Amino acid sequence: MKKVHIKSFGCQMNVYDGQRMADILAGQGYEEVAAPEGADLILLNTCHIRDRAVQKVYTELGKLRDLKNEQKANGQETRIVVAGCVAQAEGAEIQRRQPAVDLVVGPQAYHRLPSLLAEAQRTRVVDTDLPADDKFGYLPAPKPAAIRSRGISAFVTVQEGCDKFCAFCVVPYTRGTEFSRPVAQVLAEIERLADAGVQDVTLIGQNVNAYHGEGPDGRAWGLARLMHRVAEVPGIARIRYTTSHPRDMDDDLIAAHRDLPQVMPFLHLPVQAGSDRILSAMNRKHTADEYRRLIERVRTARPDIALSSDFIVGFPGESEADFAETLRLVEDIGFASSYSFKYSPRPGTPAAELTVQVAPEVMNERLHRLQERIEHHRQAFNHAMVGRTIEVLLERTGRHPGQLAGKSPYLQAVQIETKANQIGDMVKVVIERTGSNSLFGRLAAPEDIAA
Repeated sequence: MKKVHIKSFGCQMNVYDGQRMADILAGQGYEEVAAPEGADLILLNTCHIRDRAVQKVYTELGKLRDLKNEQKANGQETRIVVAGCVAQAEGAEIQRRQPAVDLVVGPQAYHRLPSLLAEAQRTRVVDTDLPADDKFGYLPAPKPAAIRSRGISAFVTVQEGCDKFCAFCVVPYTRGTEFSRPVAQVLAEIERLADAGVQDVTLIGQNVNAYHGEGPDGRAWGLARLMHRVAEVPGIARIRYTTSHPRDMDDDLIAAHRDLPQVMPFLHLPVQAGSDRILSAMNRKHTADEYRRLIERVRTARPDIALSSDFIVGFPGESEADFAETLRLVEDIGFASSYSFKYSPRPGTPAAELTVQVAPEVMNERLHRLQERIEHHRQAFNHAMVGRTIEVLLERTGRHPGQLAGKSPYLQAVQIETKANQIGDMVKVVIERTGSNSLFGRLAAPEDIAA
């Protein structure tokens, strides 16, 4: 078989897209390999969310150009494909900057890979159309062996694109407007995953809680109703979803956290900033206090829920007083985890045109302070687990012999020592200590469970 190496950058949706491209190429006689050396086809599935992510792609392409030339000198033809959001945003500019690239394909066109690769044998190709047809209807079902090789947890894209047009964000321009997959299509994919041993599914979308897919009754279903149906699929023990927008967190979705045991007590709900002035400039359409009240409602429904968020530091015009409001929000909420970044201007977005930019050294200092407080709360949440008995879904071998690793209901990494091969088992674990990024425990004895 021919060999393909796929490297995905960025979000969970890119992981999912990378797997689906591997499924498409398997039907064309390609076997996926872990390293680019020796591959006939090398595919970079890219992220455009920050400038640093884009520059990583061009750095990688420079290395791949050298590999392509080296393999050609040894008699092997190698083709390079750039897919994903950088492909969508930059198009032919990629081939201008790096002539070794044979094909550029956007995230809404990768279902056409076989025909595009055939065309790329004759000439370099760029396809960044945003087609009106549903690409998911053209994607082949992954083979059971491929599903099993990816483990017992899986991402499933249920929604793409965004209509919010936040001032800093490129998603509406690289992924298009909101599109939700039909309920029947999503369920068919999850049933195939469950039949192959998947127990933990994460429903993903750029704005997943805006899901409005067509249901079997011909009406639009919301995300909560979809999750109720996913919970009925035999074998699915855990359900998560990401990424959400505060404006789309409705009563039904909050109630699902209370009513569905399969929905894990974890919610990633980006707020981006704690200052109303900055939130307005970002076009977020919510205030900091509206976010606080929303979190109160979620915690009333599910008191033990772990909360996660995204923060942007140094948005154009952010003052020290604005940043202090962000720190206050972090202290008020006490997030179990969060992602935080310096503002990165993205070409074509409204924020990139703003003239009052924050100095890099100020952004660096503020990010350091923010991350210190985020880490304080993350470690406090983890330390509170010590002595508790929790359910852990064991997913893989650990870093050391005799160690297995899995996830807690709160999406924490958990390591245990065991002599048995219990991958795929849901086990009760007594948490004994915390590390920098993991919890460590032992299998619970009957007396632990009784207690």
